[in-house]
Amino acid sequence: MSESSKPILSPAPVTRGKLYRAAIVGAGSLRGKEVAEVLNERNFPAADIRLLDDDEAMGQLEAMGDEVSFIQRVRAEQFEHVDFTFFASDPDSTRRSWKDARDAGSTILDLSGVLENEPGASVRSLWIERERGQVAVPDLQPGPCVTAHPVAVTLALILLRAKKAGTISRAVTTIFEPASEHGQRGMDELHQQTVNLLSFQPLPKDVYDAQVAFNMLARYGQKSHPPLSTVEARILRNYGKIVGPDAIEPSLLLLQAPIFHGYALALFLEMNQAVDLPSFSQFLAGDHVSISGIDEDWPTNVGSSGQSDIQLSLKADPVQPNGLWIWAAADNLRISAITAVECAESMTATRTTGKIQ
Repeated sequence: MSESSKPILSPAPVTRGKLYRAAIVGAGSLRGKEVAEVLNERNFPAADIRLLDDDEAMGQLEAMGDEVSFIQRVRAEQFEHVDFTFFASDPDSTRRSWKDARDAGSTILDLSGVLENEPGASVRSLWIERERGQVAVPDLQPGPCVTAHPVAVTLALILLRAKKAGTISRAVTTIFEPASEHGQRGMDELHQQTVNLLSFQPLPKDVYDAQVAFNMLARYGQKSHPPLSTVEARILRNYGKIVGPDAIEPSLLLLQAPIFHGYALALFLEMNQAVDLPSFSQFLAGDHVSISGIDEDWPTNVGSSGQSDIQLSLKADPVQPNGLWIWAAADNLRISAITAVECAESMTATRTTGKIQ
């Protein structure tokens, strides 16, 4: 969970008129804790927020604002009279229980990404919808709302703004995946591998089925799930769904990096004309983006922790006068949580409290 945060620029938190009931499935996970934090920060109009998880996290205490709540076991009856359910759990847990929440009349917010192909499902990012000027019209009985992958959101925001500076001929990016995308288990295995390597002990490989500590991977071991190629495909698929048909499709390579938290990516853009970096920076600047000055330190994944903005630095390509490099860092968990909570806020306008008949 993040340790600090910047003010979220837009939209403003919804005011408390109607009060809803919400639930977080996977409340003990890294994503679940981040969702709880963002709900509290944005003053989401909830009279009650139920914290649910599997048996391993049951009974654990979690803070919700000034209150402390127990995590309870995920059961079908826990979804009764719940208006919004955030699935911040692992994919298998989401698959097991999301229909119970749906059948109880709850609106589904899926941060795990596994409900993308369910009937009526939509992949959304309010940041990108506002950037395109096409915020979705709320549906009285919406299908599952799947939060766009944080890298898809990052690429979409950068490339939509870069397009305003001129025609993009080519976009190529290398993405460095943090262990936190695999939850606490992924972070624990990276930590334990690091400790064991330094003490010449065998390496645990339950999550990655490969050495991650002090290493860079373009492919996991055969027993690891999901493979990096599946994550790459999801990023491109989510990007295409949120950015619209006219945007350039980037080529990308996803690497597992020996880092605990926060995405970093290097993006090369080739424009149809010579690039003036100060002018180009003006097109990228705006809500949700923070750009480092020429004399300032470049962003880092560590520095992005807890920040709501995507942090960027720009560098001219020394060989290609029409080319530039963008180095970006972003808090993956925070962007996912903000995306989910903003989607829920956008649906409160048409959401009646209680089960929709």
